[in-house]
Amino acid sequence: MSKTRRSRIRPGLQGTALALGVVAVLVYASAPTAIAQQASRDAAPAVTFARHVAPILQKNCQECHRAGSIGPMSLRTYEEVRPWARSIKQKVVAREMPPYRYDKIGIQHLKDDLRLSEADIQTIVRWVDSGAPLGNVADLPAPVSFPDGAKWTYADEFGPPDIIVPTKPYTLPAQGQDRWWRPIVPIGSLEDRCIKAMAVKPSVKGRPAAHHANSDLMVPDEKSGQYVVLERVSEYASGKVGEIVPPDGCRTLPANSMIRWDVHYWPYGEEVKDDVVELAFWLYPKDHKAKYKQDLKNYSLLMKGGELEIAPHGTAMTQGFHTFKTPVRIDSFQPHGHARLVGMTAEILYPDTGKLEMVSSVSNWTNAWHTTHVYEDDSAPLLPTGAVLVLTGYYDNTAKNKGNPDPDQWVGGGSRTSDEMSHAWITVTHLDDAGYKQILADRESRLKAKKVTDNPQQ
Repeated sequence: MSKTRRSRIRPGLQGTALALGVVAVLVYASAPTAIAQQASRDAAPAVTFARHVAPILQKNCQECHRAGSIGPMSLRTYEEVRPWARSIKQKVVAREMPPYRYDKIGIQHLKDDLRLSEADIQTIVRWVDSGAPLGNVADLPAPVSFPDGAKWTYADEFGPPDIIVPTKPYTLPAQGQDRWWRPIVPIGSLEDRCIKAMAVKPSVKGRPAAHHANSDLMVPDEKSGQYVVLERVSEYASGKVGEIVPPDGCRTLPANSMIRWDVHYWPYGEEVKDDVVELAFWLYPKDHKAKYKQDLKNYSLLMKGGELEIAPHGTAMTQGFHTFKTPVRIDSFQPHGHARLVGMTAEILYPDTGKLEMVSSVSNWTNAWHTTHVYEDDSAPLLPTGAVLVLTGYYDNTAKNKGNPDPDQWVGGGSRTSDEMSHAWITVTHLDDAGYKQILADRESRLKAKKVTDNPQQ
């Protein structure tokens, strides 16, 4: 009788019964583990604003998020931070803030890397998920003091600038299209000097309108008696902090030279009267000697003769290939584009082996922050003669691109904010064969010494 009854149970129900039995066993077996994990979480110290979160904000956020600076809200006190807790969590988990868009592939040793560590991100997540408690006010760190107004980027490191070159004043209307301001201003240098660092500082009110502020060196031409452009000296775009020139790579500030400015303004709804953008130079000592020449150039991501066109609701990809006459060291990499650029990579192709090596990748790029990624001294990529620098840009003209003002438009290359660009700003130190080999040998020596220090028993 029992056999007959069992034979009438449908196979599906038999499977269900078996599955329920297995689940019950698993639940019973895993219960101690789950209880232990919950106990571990309960035993973990509470994450509070005062002890854990405030130091992170001081180090990574308050330079911009304070009264009178460029952040849209101040994040200095608990009362200021608490209403934004969930938004802060969302931004840091997406790695949109702090505004340093750089992927975790390729070279990771960077100077002035603003990215939060995974531990800091998880601290903020745990704090928000636990209700964003203040904690004990006695645990609050002492407030960080900031100077009134905007200070020079490298003032703490190098002191006040040696030379400041301002633009002539320009009044930007509240409404209208792109404007370009191109005054020529004397530098005032009386002898050739190697530049140690440089930084561009827009005015506080003009910063939202200053899309970029580039500058070229102009020097007297003996034949014509006129000033002619020598080379690009600096490039600024919103979010860029400046550049430091390594001791072995001189960028010369010539005697009796002038700066030809190229400031690109975009009206944002408020008049900016008599706006001035400033360029500061810190100089090496007069007797400083550098082995090599460093320069900053605009490296195209378009094949020679190619054009950039992005269809409405479409995407596009561009590539540029660059070689050098001598071995070189790539000191920094900065993608540049407008509203449709969403990512860029830099790679090195070694023709002798066919190896393609990833150097840097930025896959969530935004026009709001033009960050220069400066490589640590022993990590800056070295290219032997014949190696190819491969630059790839990715564009999104669809509604999925949050920065896209109008996906219904055809977009072509151009200088207007509504157009698109396809290049990278890269600083390069031009070496010789002996210098290239010496840098490789020095790096290998330091690496061996570090291994001995880290593992003295080996």
